Amino acid sequence: MKALRLTAWQSDPEMQEIPVPEPGPGEVLIRIGGAGACHSDLHLLHEWTPEIMPPLASWKLPMTLGHENAGWIEAGDLDGYPYLEQGAPVVVSLTWNCGVCASCRVGATNYCEVTQEAGGLGFDGGMAEFMVAPIESLVPLKDLEPWMAAPLTDAALTPYHAVKRSIPRLTPDATVVVIGVGGLGHMAVQLLREMCASRIIALDIDEDALALASEVGADICLPSDEAAAEEIRKATGGLGAMVVLDFVGINPTLETARQAARQRGEIVIVGIGGGALPVQFGALPYACSVVTTYGGSTGELAEVVAMAEAGRISPHIETFGLDEAADVYERLHRNEITGRAVIRP
Repeated sequence: MKALRLTAWQSDPEMQEIPVPEPGPGEVLIRIGGAGACHSDLHLLHEWTPEIMPPLASWKLPMTLGHENAGWIEAGDLDGYPYLEQGAPVVVSLTWNCGVCASCRVGATNYCEVTQEAGGLGFDGGMAEFMVAPIESLVPLKDLEPWMAAPLTDAALTPYHAVKRSIPRLTPDATVVVIGVGGLGHMAVQLLREMCASRIIALDIDEDALALASEVGADICLPSDEAAAEEIRKATGGLGAMVVLDFVGINPTLETARQAARQRGEIVIVGIGGGALPVQFGALPYACSVVTTYGGSTGELAEVVAMAEAGRISPHIETFGLDEAADVYERLHRNEITGRAVIRP
């Protein structure tokens, strides 16, 4: 089968012919219907090395890319899983887990204390015709085609987890800022509109991205520049934003978040751009928290799928063939994708 693979650190991906994988115990073979192309893969391709891998990760190359995956169950031992059958459409969770550590036991499977690997993130992913995944990582689909559901596994799940944990602060009189309204950020705007009554301010450097943010529910759209924090202060009567969600994570966006945040507020760093934020007395408003998040749990993915199947959220998708996958990453690098690109093998 064809597969787009990372064969060496800090290099471009290569399309290769590899054998169709075989599922082992507790695994299924999935015929891929859609695989999302995520901007974080650009960091993986061109910046990451084994020395900067997450502490629990032990990734080995070559590796098939693609961590936003959906398709149909092709093969596997499904005894004991009456809600799954061969041919059933499913999405694959962004985060795989051990199921028995302290985090997994309370449902925080995205913070598993044993493994930080998954399909396209250490194991072979979905930029191929088939992939293997643990049965426990699957969420069944009812009304969505797999190519439509693939971005839910990261582009929707990751902001859903970030927004959900910040809900106590997102009261009707509060303001929330979304920095970067691309693949994840445009879903964050939709999720905020569904989950709270706070005013939503969207920031981005791209006019098309801001237009999409306005279309899906942002109240105010601003260029992400040096004047953004001051504009947010003006829009909030000088108070600032109660929650700032940074889906970029570079120094300039983190500085905007710092300047725009409100006392007793929260800065949530989701983007992996490599920026740093000073944390010391006087650097942040009083009682302002800073937190990083990663993905979302398998249970939260089921909630996201339910929202999408109810028509409450919908990713903006451009589709491409598997042979175009390498070019899609080039287009992502040039900021030519609005919303989410999905590969349909």
